Amino acid sequence: MTEALSKFDLCESVAWLQQSPIYRQLPQRLAVAWSGGIDSTLLLLTLKEAGFTVFAWHVDHAWHGASAENAKALELLADAWAIPFVKVRLSSPSANNREANARSGRYQAFVSLAKSEGVDALCLGHHANDQAESVCMRMLQASGVKGLQGMHSVRAQQGLSLYRPWLHVPRQAIERVLHLNQIPYIDDPSNEDVRLWRNHIRKSLFPAMFAEGVDPLALFQRWQLQAVRVGGVVSDLVEQVNVESIDPHQCAVLWKDWNRVTATVRIYLLQTMFTTLLGEGVVPGRRHLLDVESWTQRGGLGGLDLSRCRLQRKQKRVVLL
Repeated sequence: MTEALSKFDLCESVAWLQQSPIYRQLPQRLAVAWSGGIDSTLLLLTLKEAGFTVFAWHVDHAWHGASAENAKALELLADAWAIPFVKVRLSSPSANNREANARSGRYQAFVSLAKSEGVDALCLGHHANDQAESVCMRMLQASGVKGLQGMHSVRAQQGLSLYRPWLHVPRQAIERVLHLNQIPYIDDPSNEDVRLWRNHIRKSLFPAMFAEGVDPLALFQRWQLQAVRVGGVVSDLVEQVNVESIDPHQCAVLWKDWNRVTATVRIYLLQTMFTTLLGEGVVPGRRHLLDVESWTQRGGLGGLDLSRCRLQRKQKRVVLL
């Protein structure tokens, strides 16, 4: 059955990979977050075709009755393609904020797999359409400049390096190559659930924009690039503020620095403090950001609980502990 892999013509998708700005950053040995869908399936095969040593990591979210059967089908496919396969099954998610809970559980599973499997690099199949949908969704959620930058092509999370080499490739191109090669994949029924934000944007909002003569992919890509540019300016301003690491449990900035910058810079500054104290990937939520701004306008009176930490003004400093 391994001969089936050699019959695929993946020259075009290998070219996309090599055209990616992060191609030369990819380590030789890496895993792929393999849902079994079109995007991750083609990425998995393309990386193998390009000569990388790949591992398939599958997280079963237990969203529907057939998820365990799908995981088994993927295991058989991986075996046929001579790709090492590991699967993890999560507990059934609660109905409240299902997408966020599933995403959190998925990434925690990947971090655990990185430690147990000895692979510290993970490739994700997100593409240009996913990026546009993310920016749109964050706009609708009133995200700031940082949120509107969308998904990063390279990011670290708890010791695991995450790579998205196909953010420049549209979904339609991926679908075309996969269908032309008749590569088997699994269509997750949860992708049709328009109660989920991303699916509603993909299935309803974007088609409505197209019908009105607006290309949402181009539009939100422009917004994303603008946010990256603005974010670079804000980051430069943040770097001018000294974040002091007092000990492993506290970091601080001078109150005069905290109070003199704009609200946008202050958000970035707080996120920098979160990273210093709690590590990569941990950021304050929107509600907390609003609370912090209100607290700042009151002169920093009293402490402010931010779930996993606390913000306080101690004489001349703002301390996160």
